[in-house]
Amino acid sequence: MTNNRRKFLINLFQFSAVAAFTPQLLSAKNSDKPTLKPVRGGFTFLFQGDSITDGGRGRNKDWNHVMGQDYAYLISSRLWYDHPKKNFNFLNRGISGNKVTDLAARWKEDTLDLKPDLLSILIGVNDVDAFMKGDQNYSTEQYEKGYRYLLDQTKLTFPDIQFVLCEPFYLTVPNKKQDNPELYSTEFEKRRQIVRRLSLEYNAIFVEFQHAFNQALHQAPAEYWIWDSIHPMPAGHELMAREWIRQVNKAINIPIRC
Repeated sequence: MTNNRRKFLINLFQFSAVAAFTPQLLSAKNSDKPTLKPVRGGFTFLFQGDSITDGGRGRNKDWNHVMGQDYAYLISSRLWYDHPKKNFNFLNRGISGNKVTDLAARWKEDTLDLKPDLLSILIGVNDVDAFMKGDQNYSTEQYEKGYRYLLDQTKLTFPDIQFVLCEPFYLTVPNKKQDNPELYSTEFEKRRQIVRRLSLEYNAIFVEFQHAFNQALHQAPAEYWIWDSIHPMPAGHELMAREWIRQVNKAINIPIRC
């Protein structure tokens, strides 16, 4: 990442994250707040993934639904609110039911053609589900191979892009019919390790959603955060938004208080 890009991201997340979660801290030092400048006429954040990212988003120009109703919406709404003059661009291209192979099939149109500066990816739950139903085309080996292809194609096109790789997560929710929950957890863990490894290899920010949900279980039971073991409740999406911002700030050495 270039020095200008890094400086831009540091300024952006330092002040947007603090404003989002502790506005009293920002008001105390309001006179010290720097002026943020757009990069290349704007800075584009792109969220990619499956139904968790899709969030029921609209497929047209209706801005009331364009970002969906999930963690991507919460992140974008905060940063848009904090910086109305900075020409930030947030895009959501999550599609319900998608697997890594589905992302690959639409990668040019839904990622490369959009020219993101920061690309956040959350994918894996449907890959696990397909594998658990017996389709070997969605093994951990194929998951890693397909994921690596997406990153390679993107890095080749945009050498300075900032990746944010989010680990897939799973909680066992009581009173929900689940076959082999232990095996599901094992398969999710395998894919989390792949995402972690790729994040190191591609110098990406790694967002530990599973750890965040595990910690949240000390405050409330699983069904408070995730209603069906996979899809978050509203509080779960808020948890994800906070964790996403926290990890991004942590990765660029900016302290944050949530």
